[in-house]
Amino acid sequence: MENNKSFLWPEGILIALLALGGVFSLAFMMLLRPNASEAQSRQSINIKDVTANVGTQQRIEKLKAAMLTSWQQQAQTKGLAYPIPSSFQGATIESAKLTQGEKVIALTFDDGPWPETTEQVLDILKSNNIKGTFFVVGQNLKNFPEIGKQIVAQGHVIANHTWHHWYHFFNQQAAAFEIDRTTDLIYQITGAKTNLFRPPGGNLHNGLAAYAKGQKYTVVMWSADSTDYKLPAVPKLINNVIKDSKPGGIVLMHDGGGNRSRTVQALPEIISNFRKQGYRFVTIPELLEIQDKEQKLLANKKQ
Repeated sequence: MENNKSFLWPEGILIALLALGGVFSLAFMMLLRPNASEAQSRQSINIKDVTANVGTQQRIEKLKAAMLTSWQQQAQTKGLAYPIPSSFQGATIESAKLTQGEKVIALTFDDGPWPETTEQVLDILKSNNIKGTFFVVGQNLKNFPEIGKQIVAQGHVIANHTWHHWYHFFNQQAAAFEIDRTTDLIYQITGAKTNLFRPPGGNLHNGLAAYAKGQKYTVVMWSADSTDYKLPAVPKLINNVIKDSKPGGIVLMHDGGGNRSRTVQALPEIISNFRKQGYRFVTIPELLEIQDKEQKLLANKKQ
């Protein structure tokens, strides 16, 4: 019996140890389960973090794109320059010489900016999707800078029409004052650098045009005069513009310098009349660019 007991005792211990090992194994597995669950939870959190980071990155990219667009828009306004072909720099023009007969016309406005009427002209051009060229007087721009800003902000070309709009003779120093001061103010207020000049009254012989040409300005005259400064009746004003206009022409009107209500009344009819004839409206730089391209094509064909 003792032999049997001595044999069974170690066996019982072994069974007990095995049972105890099973308990520990079960406990260990239970301990592992929470860790696995925690890992899953941690993985879920990490996925959310990644998604959140992607969303944040997308927002940053959108913000960058918006900022870049804003910078580009500012660059288009601040420091804006109107490219003029070299053949027109220091030259005087009355119209563009277009051999292809393309029906384009440039509407130009003098003596602004002016309260009410300049803004009315801008509204009419905007509603008709037309860009014009505005020859501004320096002292008027100083008095009405916000209107000057509107001209450029709406995509029109702004140009130099001297500081005082005087007609008398100017020596070189006085001419420099009239023209340079106006160009500087145009840039300070609107950000636009202009190299287009129109002498008051179209006077080419009182020192102003000579100085401008020496500084490589394009001196811009006209081929169709509305004579709106003489305050003709609206039908007469319209007829003055239409009868003298041709492809490549430059139309002279006034948005400032006095009562321009008749110009405002006539402008929609002038636009409508030109469109019925198949005309397209361009700015002075665009008009010169069209002529320059035509001249280059002709030159290439002759070679």
